[in-house]
Amino acid sequence: MSAAVGNGRRGFLTLLGGLAVFAITAAVLAAFGQPWIAPDGTVEVWGFGSSTSQQFFDWYTLSHVIHGFLFYFALWLVARRLPLGVRALIVLVVEAGWEILENTPWIIDRYRDVTISGDYVGDTILNSACDILAMLVGFILAARLPVWVTVALAIVMELVAAWVIRDNLTLNVIMLIYPLDGILAWQAGG
Repeated sequence: MSAAVGNGRRGFLTLLGGLAVFAITAAVLAAFGQPWIAPDGTVEVWGFGSSTSQQFFDWYTLSHVIHGFLFYFALWLVARRLPLGVRALIVLVVEAGWEILENTPWIIDRYRDVTISGDYVGDTILNSACDILAMLVGFILAARLPVWVTVALAIVMELVAAWVIRDNLTLNVIMLIYPLDGILAWQAGG
């Protein structure tokens, strides 16, 4: 009986920790001046074009699901003995850290300078929260699905995003770290 109570308490504390991560992330982004919703006041399920990174979800949501896959794999390698909830809390903190970093002037300016996202202004708090949630979905999927399914899903998501918006997680990382003119030209439609 006491083991069940201990597991219940741990689950409750993990949930509280996760909610705290969302709240702290929102507070930091608000302090940065990021808007809660799109500046024009619209709230839509899917953001296209100029509303990318402003709505609940957009094509970059696929990248965040893949973050979850990658984080699950990384923690499986180094911390598989930790309970799944604890590992989920760890990756929530990591993803929240990325969302905060992604909305600093340094990264926003980097996106503007070396990618096709010349008008990027950062994410709304709504979009950042949904990006973190998408990562958590990817993490849970990776914990539950066979490895080959997870890998296949990641490949399909990368190919779909590349086809639809000429961008994906792989291209995004390359362009942030070591921009290539050929990729930039292809992304611009050339």
